[in-house]
Amino acid sequence: MLLQSLHIIWIIFQLAVALILLFPVISYCWWLLMPKNPAIKSQPIIAPDYGIIVTAYKYAGNLPNVIQSLLQQHYPHYMIYVVADNCDAETQFPEHEKLVILRPDPVLGNQIKSHFLAIQSFKRPHNIVTIIDSDNLTHPAYLTGLNKWFNRGFKAVQGVRAAKNTNTEYASLDAVNELYYLFYDRKILFGIGSSCMLSGSGMAFSTSLYKECLEHSSSTGAGFDKILQKEILLRKHRIAFAEDAIVYDEKTASADQLVKQRARWINTWFRYSKFGFLLMSKGMAHFNLNQGLFGFVLVRPPLFMLLLLSLAITLVNLFINPIYSLIWVICLMVFTIGFFIALSHYGAGKNLYKALWHIPKFIFLQIISLFKAKKANEISVSTQHQIHEEIDTLIK
Repeated sequence: MLLQSLHIIWIIFQLAVALILLFPVISYCWWLLMPKNPAIKSQPIIAPDYGIIVTAYKYAGNLPNVIQSLLQQHYPHYMIYVVADNCDAETQFPEHEKLVILRPDPVLGNQIKSHFLAIQSFKRPHNIVTIIDSDNLTHPAYLTGLNKWFNRGFKAVQGVRAAKNTNTEYASLDAVNELYYLFYDRKILFGIGSSCMLSGSGMAFSTSLYKECLEHSSSTGAGFDKILQKEILLRKHRIAFAEDAIVYDEKTASADQLVKQRARWINTWFRYSKFGFLLMSKGMAHFNLNQGLFGFVLVRPPLFMLLLLSLAITLVNLFINPIYSLIWVICLMVFTIGFFIALSHYGAGKNLYKALWHIPKFIFLQIISLFKAKKANEISVSTQHQIHEEIDTLIK
């Protein structure tokens, strides 16, 4: 009787893991059957005024290039608020009527606090706030790309984070990872009726919604975007995916950077994956597809953990029932096909495909990150990058 119960539990566990592993491909097939230009309730055309918030902690070396890219926007209604938290006072910034530099004292060390310092310092009311990282460069049509979705009635929009650099095998693999999530967690998830996952930057919100969601948050450490998207979904809003709103994000170029960054991300998943169960329960209780699907995806562990778990299940089944192992091999093959579909959709270059040979090393470094994750989120800061690229070189 005990063995039979354990066998049933083992089967249920495998089904749950298999569903999580294969959901991206399932959602892709679902998306293929959806109308590609669904009717979206039209709104009066507006020209929103943007408050662009850029936060930097300790390192401000990239900020002049970030500001330069923002000042090249093909859209007139915006101002830039740079929060240089604990940054070198000698960093030179251009003087411009659209630019406000804020140097908090005392040090904040927290992204939400930095954002609200900027909001409280607005020179005029901005009905939209957009968040940009200190290593991002924005395409000149970034704000215009966001406008399309705000004019369709959405109050939260996530843009595309394209790779600014693929100069090392680590940066290339980071870019590959980004393309996978960009396709399935943003484009496809939004396309089947749920919401686009937030990615921490290149995102915009109605100022009133942003304040409503985070004004009373006491969160410390990284992961403010996880809290924000949970609050948005609980209010039954959808987060739109703006494929024309592009920011160029610097990828981790070294093993040390990768380990530190992934340790923070893993820590964030352990802290906030519980939001997935909350949203799934809300979705089922209210028959809300947006909340239900989004919550299910939030529960999924980081990709390397999911793959290692699937491989472990495959090996264990060799000693229990080899037929199950064969089924798992097929599941992993389907996952791999789905992985290449994502890369193909965004026209990944040869250097990205070549970098796939280094995936075992990439996974090994993330295992190291797993053991360092517990203390990785003591302060809410971004990975420090050193690539001083200008926007003009990226959009030629």
